[in-house]
Amino acid sequence: MDYKITDDGIIVSQNCFDLAQTLDCGQAFRWSEREDGAFEGDFLNEHLVVSELRKGEFLFEGVSEEKFLSVWKEYFDFETDYEAIIKRLSEDETLAKACAFASGIRILRQDTWETLCSFIISQNNNIPRIKGIIGRLCEKYGGFPDNDTLAAETAESLAFLRAGFRAKYIVDAAVRTASREIDLENIRTLSCDDARKELMRICGVGPKVADCVLLFGMYRTEAFPVDVWMKRVMARFYPDGMPECAKGIEGIAQQYLFHYVRSDPSMLGEIV
Repeated sequence: MDYKITDDGIIVSQNCFDLAQTLDCGQAFRWSEREDGAFEGDFLNEHLVVSELRKGEFLFEGVSEEKFLSVWKEYFDFETDYEAIIKRLSEDETLAKACAFASGIRILRQDTWETLCSFIISQNNNIPRIKGIIGRLCEKYGGFPDNDTLAAETAESLAFLRAGFRAKYIVDAAVRTASREIDLENIRTLSCDDARKELMRICGVGPKVADCVLLFGMYRTEAFPVDVWMKRVMARFYPDGMPECAKGIEGIAQQYLFHYVRSDPSMLGEIV
């Protein structure tokens, strides 16, 4: 990654990076695409407008060098060599096609609590509704509230979110993590299986949500969220499990595959 400081902000040169594929693929819900093609959103209540000036060159509008290096470089995982990852995964024929189709996806390094709360909200939900609920949450609290703040709420006091049954799960997650009954920092140190089990002690957190938290909120790239689409992919292409080339980075492979099967009509025709 190379970058330069300009009067307009930071201009970053980066390959294997696509704003739409990364910010609109379902791993984060506080981003929206503007009419001019730029993306606008928030992380840890830091606001950002980022646009692609030309292929492989991106403008982080109004961002200082200090803020770019301390926040956004890590958030967008710019220090990871995705070109090498794609080369490695492309040893497998199906993954090679998926990587070629969705080569601009990067795993965002998100806040653990915000990711947990967001994916609890995502259950049996669609992206516009998820974004609406999270938008109302952030509007109420002037940004994404921490677990201590939400631990003081009840399902009834969160009725304004229009989150339905998910409200009680949000409160349960907040109470358990704020009290350290479930210690999110400690979970980072556990094996993936043990970490998943610990997260699933939270009401409403099943295997898929737990793996999403591990992958997107803790950067555990071996975590492999499985929904109906990925079940079909596994049954069709990997009945004996993921190939050796994906070992340790199964979660990144999953993102390429998920985007491919959801977006490419010919691929969908093969597995549906």
